Amino acid sequence: MTTTQSGPGSADSASSGVLGGRPLIAQTFHGSDPDTVAAASICSVTPTKCQARTRLYRDGTLEREGFPVSEISDYLSDESVTLWLDLRDPDRDDLAVLSDEFGLHPLAVEDAVHEHQRPKLDRYRSHLFVTAYGARLDTDSGELATSELAAFITRRALITVRKDDGLDIGAVVDRWDANPDLTKFGVGYLLYGLLDYVVDGHFDSVQSLDDAVETLEDQVFADVPQGLAVQRRSFELRKSLVLLRRIVIPMREVANSLMRRDLHVVSDDLMPYYQDVYDHVLRAAEWTDSLRDLVTSILETNLTIQGNRMNVITKKVTSWAAIIAVPTFVTGFYGMNVPYPGFSRQAGFAASVVTMVIAGIVLYIIFRRRDWL
Repeated sequence: MTTTQSGPGSADSASSGVLGGRPLIAQTFHGSDPDTVAAASICSVTPTKCQARTRLYRDGTLEREGFPVSEISDYLSDESVTLWLDLRDPDRDDLAVLSDEFGLHPLAVEDAVHEHQRPKLDRYRSHLFVTAYGARLDTDSGELATSELAAFITRRALITVRKDDGLDIGAVVDRWDANPDLTKFGVGYLLYGLLDYVVDGHFDSVQSLDDAVETLEDQVFADVPQGLAVQRRSFELRKSLVLLRRIVIPMREVANSLMRRDLHVVSDDLMPYYQDVYDHVLRAAEWTDSLRDLVTSILETNLTIQGNRMNVITKKVTSWAAIIAVPTFVTGFYGMNVPYPGFSRQAGFAASVVTMVIAGIVLYIIFRRRDWL
């Protein structure tokens, strides 16, 4: 299993949200090596310092992949060609190599380089720019790991910029290959496959959070009190839900805007597929809100249960203290160094013992009837 870590400050990333530090990506690619996943599309010759992947579709059929990045310009004027270029953690110089060739706006290039952008869709004269986040929940710790993705969308090309290894680009390629009859729709279909994978990750994360919340509910009402563990788990899940909400809610506007006909990205044939993505985004957003309220309710319920348990313990301790106070009073009274009725006689001792026993039994019965014991 490949493990990658972000730079300094990553330990706080799960709590810092989308605009905080890059989160720790616990596991990537489900066992595949990020250096070799989708190996056929990896470029051996590229002007960029970062790893690059290329694909070329002609009339909906995959014709080439892994070809040199410098050859992309040869196909940009061909109306029958659709191109895909993927850059893995590029810097400003890497994107500068391509910005003139694709006509990328400087502001979009700036956003693609800088981290922690808000999920959004920006519209420029020659292209669209999309920022989105992949998500995955660590079920053991309850922390949500996120992976930032940027995409440039032109008439003939889709350029994806991955800022870490958290998003499985191999799984996206597999989705494209699973429906070869839809590749004829060009960039619109490639973008659909990418967004569908990202949104499915959101949905899976919400499902995992829902399962974690159900487990938390069982812990709240467990026979053995788990107050501190429940509180810690509640705060972790609520923190993850807040972070997930920050990346899911803006995706509604992104998916909805992409379906606008004036953008000419989604054809009529692809509209049902984008509607399905939009429906998943809505369901994930609503589910996230309901789970956040539920976790808050669980936390409040746990505090109430702890308070009730403390009241019960206080009643029991107070009741036993009252019962013990009777023999303490009697022995203290008869222990005075002065003569008293029954002084130095067996009758006095017997009277004190009987008084203590009877008073203790009477108090025990009274407290038991009032459910204090």
